[in-house]
Amino acid sequence: MLRSFRNQVEEVKGLGDLVELATAATGIKSVVDKLSEKTGKDCGCKKRKAWLNEKVPLRKDPPK
Repeated sequence: MLRSFRNQVEEVKGLGDLVELATAATGIKSVVDKLSEKTGKDCGCKKRKAWLNEKVPLRKDPPK
C-alpha cells in the first residue's frame, strides 16, 4: 500500500490532486460519491479538482 501511495503522490500536479488523495485516504470521497449517487446530483469534485490544479500547481513540469 505504501508503494501505491508513493506512486500517487508522484503524480500530484496541484492542490486539487492533493485534496483528492486526502479525501480518499480519510474516506470522505467514498461518502460524497455515495451521497452524490443517491441524490443524483454531481458533487462538482472533478471541476473543483481541475480548478485547484490550475490555480495552485505544485510542479513546474507535469510528471512523465
